[in-house]
Amino acid sequence: MGKPYPCEMCGKGFSQKDALTVHMRTHTGDKPYVCNTCGKRCLTSSTLTRHAAVHTCQKPYSCKTCGKGFAQKSILLVHTRVHTGEKPFCCPTCGKSFNRRSNLLSHTKIHTNEENKEQI
Repeated sequence: MGKPYPCEMCGKGFSQKDALTVHMRTHTGDKPYVCNTCGKRCLTSSTLTRHAAVHTCQKPYSCKTCGKGFAQKSILLVHTRVHTGEKPFCCPTCGKSFNRRSNLLSHTKIHTNEENKEQI
């Protein structure tokens, strides 16, 4: 049996009505949670809570290798790759690997520019 709360816009199903409500915001653009400090708007209260740490300088997640602190666990995870040497993002064109997705995306542009130069 499918999930009882389907999205009328994209068909994705949810087992809880609250999850559907939050999902619908991705279609409507509604961001009801507002940061009192800077006015940034967020989809969920948990996203706003994570954002608020930027203003309070709270850094509850620390690197076990070097001790550097981070406001978000996901940023700590990316940082640990500096120490481990892990490079999970691989260029499909040349095979070069990167520790951050953003670095891979920047890198892939060189292949596009090289292709354009060859055509000229």
